Amino acid sequence: MSQAPRTILYTGKGGVGKTSVAAATARRCAAAGLRTVVLSTDPAHSLSDSFETPLGSEPVQVGDLLWGQEVSAQEEMERNWAGVQDWLGDLLIARGVDRISAEELTVPPGLDELFSLLAIKRHHESGEYDAVIVDCAPTGETLRLLSFPDVARWWLDKVFPQQGRILDAARPFARAVLDVSLPGAEVFDDVQRLVRNLIAMNEILRDHERVSIRLVMTPDRMVVDEARRTFTYLNLYGYLTDAIVVNRVFGAEVGDYFGPWRARQQEQLEAVRDAFAPVPVLQAPYFEEEVVGTAMLDRLGDALFASDDDAPSAHALHHHSVSERLELGADGATLRLELPFASRGDLSLKRLGSELIVRVDGYKRTLLLPPALDDLQPSGATFEDGALTIAFHA
Repeated sequence: MSQAPRTILYTGKGGVGKTSVAAATARRCAAAGLRTVVLSTDPAHSLSDSFETPLGSEPVQVGDLLWGQEVSAQEEMERNWAGVQDWLGDLLIARGVDRISAEELTVPPGLDELFSLLAIKRHHESGEYDAVIVDCAPTGETLRLLSFPDVARWWLDKVFPQQGRILDAARPFARAVLDVSLPGAEVFDDVQRLVRNLIAMNEILRDHERVSIRLVMTPDRMVVDEARRTFTYLNLYGYLTDAIVVNRVFGAEVGDYFGPWRARQQEQLEAVRDAFAPVPVLQAPYFEEEVVGTAMLDRLGDALFASDDDAPSAHALHHHSVSERLELGADGATLRLELPFASRGDLSLKRLGSELIVRVDGYKRTLLLPPALDDLQPSGATFEDGALTIAFHA
């Protein structure tokens, strides 16, 4: 059996340049001799613009050992959701909803992006590529839909084996009393296929030896704050973030006019290092022209992944473990933080709203806590083997 491809998913707030970063990474992977496909699952595709080459719903070769693809959400929906759409659409039209509105209402928000991600699974199973680079939809919200495999397995084990008998018994009542047609086997086939795909995608994304996520941001406070929220959720759901990319950083050569802006960027860069440590932070400058075309993509790749022998390659795992783990109990929670550069020493915890500021022997970490901890306060902490464990209680 062939080895699973190295898979890197780039996500981040819209407009931070993640498509360019994904394309630049793909070119570096191909240059290293890996058969590479870079695909966009963002509904607002711009990968074609980055490569200055028209791309379609199937991979198109855009260089030596390099293919590009803009996944068609519509095609993925027709492949995976047609039975549900047909049944629900007919149901809505029969209730007086116009056909166009009915078609829109048959697709829950976010489901089209979720189906687009299933293209990763096909590339994973095909054996055709050594590296799969993904330009995801903004903020990584869709990835959260893949984070509940236990619930999905429960549906497969408990619900689907019973659905046939339940529907057979309910059909006469539904037709006579409710005047509705209950879904047929093809509808449940679609849902069951989706659940199985969710489980398979979750297993793919949790392969920490081959798969990682990289957050792209600019050094602006609102962008950084949103990235911190995304980072927290990715960690808590068990996805490995192996690098942070800070794009469009002003260099010292920008002069007096942009000097104050550069100073603010430097403050945000320091905040990024505190918030995301120990995950490495990669930087790229604000180039004097738009990052479009192979020459500019290669400049971006060179900036992110230095060419010297000691620097990790674009496809390497830059970090190897999930930095945060949250376990919720009946009356509290436990948060485990990885702090490999700290040593046992003075420990202090300070909570300011949704932020938790942790200091261990002079090493500082600033976390954005999830809403699940809103009503809890830190009640104790231990530091062992490079990890800090914090207990929260009401």
